[in-house]
Amino acid sequence: MTAFTTLPALTFPVIDPVLIQVGPLSIHWYALAYIAGLVGGWWYVRRLVQRPQLWSASGAPYTPADIDDFLTWATIGVIVGGRLGYVFFYEQARFLADPISIVYVWQGGMAFHGGLLGVVIAMIVFARAKGESALTLFDIIGAAAPIGLFFGRIANFINAELWGRPSDVPWAMVFPTADDLPRHPSQIYQSFGEGVVLFVACAIAIRLGGLKRPGLVGGIFTMGYGLARFLVEYTRAFDPRIGLIGDAITMGQLLSLPMIFAGLVLILWSRRTTAKMTA
Repeated sequence: MTAFTTLPALTFPVIDPVLIQVGPLSIHWYALAYIAGLVGGWWYVRRLVQRPQLWSASGAPYTPADIDDFLTWATIGVIVGGRLGYVFFYEQARFLADPISIVYVWQGGMAFHGGLLGVVIAMIVFARAKGESALTLFDIIGAAAPIGLFFGRIANFINAELWGRPSDVPWAMVFPTADDLPRHPSQIYQSFGEGVVLFVACAIAIRLGGLKRPGLVGGIFTMGYGLARFLVEYTRAFDPRIGLIGDAITMGQLLSLPMIFAGLVLILWSRRTTAKMTA
């Protein structure tokens, strides 16, 4: 392990986590990333529902106005679910000792799996209130989610948090919040895999008629994220409070396995639904 300290490493581009400070008011890159992800996703989803060629003859079941309404639901689901997921999965003892700190979301500490669950619950409730398909809503939200993931992982990098394991790769970095060991910039790996690659995969599926098969695009997103997260966990430093579960798997990998399975089920279900429609 100490051999890593003798290897050359890239200089970490130290950036102040606070973008703007005006008196007691401060705007953090972390908050800006969430705003960019939500607004960018909202814009993209509105574009999708306004393109009739992407949908079956009956057209998109949701209107741009519906998407505007759902933005509030999605924001609440992401923040509440993401924070509670982090508390439950990663730092129960700390937050039990200081419960009020649960609301200090600006200090960091959000779990994607919790945020996803929060948004899924919001989608189910919203779809039922509209009398429309929750699967179709999941498809379009899943197609836009990589936008938020991309910005979120970039914010993790700026904050010098969630860094990778010690490495001797040429692009390894010494993170000021870690130690003097060169490490994988795993946040960049995640921004590329969970953001860029997953967005392109969903966009290709949509271009090939994926929105005409409810559950397909959502399934691709769910399984794709699970696979991307499972793989990158081999380079990401595991939580020292949890370590390796069974000396073999990280918490992130454990939580990703159900996503891989659920995504596969959705993809297979979409094929069955298409078969019924064409029968």
